[in-house]
Amino acid sequence: MSAIDASASAPAPTRRHPATPPLRSPATGRHRGGRRTLLRPRWLWVHAALTYVFLFAPIAVLVVFSFNSARSGSRWKSASTTWYRALWRNADIQRAFGNTLKVGLVATAVATVIGTLAAFALSRYRFRGRLAYSTFIFVPLVIPEVVQGVSLLVFFLGVLRLQLGMRTLMLAHITFSISFVIVVVKARLAGFDRRLEEAAADLGATPAQSFLRVVLPLAAPGIAAGAVLAFTLSFDDVIISSFTAGVGSTTLPLYIYGQTKVGVKPTINALSTSILAFTSTLLVVGMALSRRAQRRGTSKGLDTTMFGG
Repeated sequence: MSAIDASASAPAPTRRHPATPPLRSPATGRHRGGRRTLLRPRWLWVHAALTYVFLFAPIAVLVVFSFNSARSGSRWKSASTTWYRALWRNADIQRAFGNTLKVGLVATAVATVIGTLAAFALSRYRFRGRLAYSTFIFVPLVIPEVVQGVSLLVFFLGVLRLQLGMRTLMLAHITFSISFVIVVVKARLAGFDRRLEEAAADLGATPAQSFLRVVLPLAAPGIAAGAVLAFTLSFDDVIISSFTAGVGSTTLPLYIYGQTKVGVKPTINALSTSILAFTSTLLVVGMALSRRAQRRGTSKGLDTTMFGG
């Protein structure tokens, strides 16, 4: 037999594959080879639970002690709603709550309109300096609130010559709320499909009809989320409000901050818990409305009847 025949009849060499690492069993947290892993997946829920306990334990203590009947907030006596009933008889708290609602509603309305228009301009149009404007939006979000409060105070007193009061407080809340609305609405518009507007135009819609019936419903969840965020930030603000508020414009956070300087009273625990419940309810309602608007905006679609065609 020749050398050629011998090489042809010889078995083909087998290809060696690189050794694969042993697979880990998700149930036991072990490798199949018997070696333990450094972190078991079943312990991840313990880490998450400890994180939530660390975040919400002080809030839970505040809520529990708001139902304490003792006049001292450091020891528990018995459960009672005395301090919640006392809130309704306190004229200062009622006045501060009215100021807070007034400032929050005005700031939210103005900031939502300005922020929404700015978000549309920055996300849908190309113009000189667009990148710089987009960058400057984040400046109020990252600078310390103390610096922003001092700058607004100097601007109101030194430039505009305004007396501190409700007017300066509203302007300050509008100023720092606009950036949050722009960021939220712009993020919503980033995933907007422009072909929907083209389809609306093909169905006979005017630019105004296309905006009101296609663009605005789809952007409504982002606008609602930005408005809720702006109102929540305005409702809870302390630092900037302390620089720009004047006589007769004390808000609830400023009232609480002033009362805690001489010790934590039981009424302050009840008032803080009420604010927490109010803002939490507002966020839940805002999320529900946002999801509902999102489902309605995405499920309607485009048809010839919606434009009168």
